[in-house]
Amino acid sequence: MRRNTIDIITLGCSKNLVDSEKLMRQLEANGYKVTHDSSNPQGEIAVINTCGFIGDAKEESIQMILEFCEAKEEGRLKKLYVMGCLSERYLQELKVEIPQVDKFYGKFNWNELLDELGKTYKTEHAIERTLTTPKHYAYLKISEGCDRKCSYCAIPIITGKHVSRPIEEIVEEVKILVSEGVKEFQIIAQELTYYGVDLYKAQKLPELIERIAEIPGVEWIRLHYAYPAHFPEDLFRVMREHKNVCKYMDIALQHISDNMLGKMRRHVTKAETYDLIEKFRKEVPGIHLRTTLMVGHPGETEEDFEELKEFVRKARFDRMGAFAYSEEEGTYSAEAYEDNIPHDTKQNRLDELMAIQQEISTELSHAKIGQEYKVIIDRKEGDYYVGRTEFDSPEVDPEVLIKVEEKRLFIGHFYRVLIIDADDFDLYGKVL
Repeated sequence: MRRNTIDIITLGCSKNLVDSEKLMRQLEANGYKVTHDSSNPQGEIAVINTCGFIGDAKEESIQMILEFCEAKEEGRLKKLYVMGCLSERYLQELKVEIPQVDKFYGKFNWNELLDELGKTYKTEHAIERTLTTPKHYAYLKISEGCDRKCSYCAIPIITGKHVSRPIEEIVEEVKILVSEGVKEFQIIAQELTYYGVDLYKAQKLPELIERIAEIPGVEWIRLHYAYPAHFPEDLFRVMREHKNVCKYMDIALQHISDNMLGKMRRHVTKAETYDLIEKFRKEVPGIHLRTTLMVGHPGETEEDFEELKEFVRKARFDRMGAFAYSEEEGTYSAEAYEDNIPHDTKQNRLDELMAIQQEISTELSHAKIGQEYKVIIDRKEGDYYVGRTEFDSPEVDPEVLIKVEEKRLFIGHFYRVLIIDADDFDLYGKVL
């Protein structure tokens, strides 16, 4: 147990990771040594940044808290603090249930932890952070909260209304990160397409992305978590005109049948969804689309599910994730509908959907054999260097594996790579 060392443990999404990185910067500015590795905690203080999105994530957060409580009881830890989405949502209950935690913070008041430690929040470091990612890429959070009221989603309950960060502040943060060696930016928010509506009374995502693209040293910009209704179509032009805006869009569509889109309160129709996908592919040739779909939402019939399968076959998404509905208290679904689809039915639908996608992904990967791509190298692992193309986001998408003995490559550098083979998940390449 090292004195003056604090362990930060981050659970959940990349948006949480950004909060952890900001806290780490503040702690370091106050003289602490900070680590970010849940499997090897070393400090006398631990801070767990929790996720509260769906059942599995909440369970993981609780498990992690209890493990650290045990360490505290055994004298391996002096202080334990908890922050993030789970404690934002269940603050009072957690205080009662897990009294071993010294203090719980929500998602937005984590800077009060500095007072608790007898330190001060340093405003001069407000937009700085200590990166936990490889130093060539970073996540860039452009807003907090969400004004969409999808039936199943607890995020607006946890994060509150949509709040955009000013364009100038984001541009300033990018310049700082570029000066520290960051080349690639994953743009994230609860919902990207609403960006700017609260601050500027207009959708400002295209303008923001264009401003970031014009900053020297920004090599790749990738967009995550867009919403299909009222999509800001000027973004197509920005993607076409700026080589460093990756032809990649992560847009959660959730379902396709009008029955389900209505029940889910998605404010978009089947026809509009198909139109939008067609527009993406026409306006931005070569774009790779990533989506997330949901099965087993209350009211999903066999016909609805058949439509969803047909949609996956027709749309041929480059990347797709899916999950089974889990009831979240306080949401519209939990109050208006009965969660009456059996767990096994949900699981079977999920497996069936992912099997269809697996086949499509494999075909699309094999079609890349013989093609050349610009690849960034993330790390060296065993006999391979592991990199990604512009169509692949870290952690979630396929990777490009290049044999180590070929030639010496440098982490964070770009190379021209010929794809020579593919399997179900990854591509194999040879540096040109």
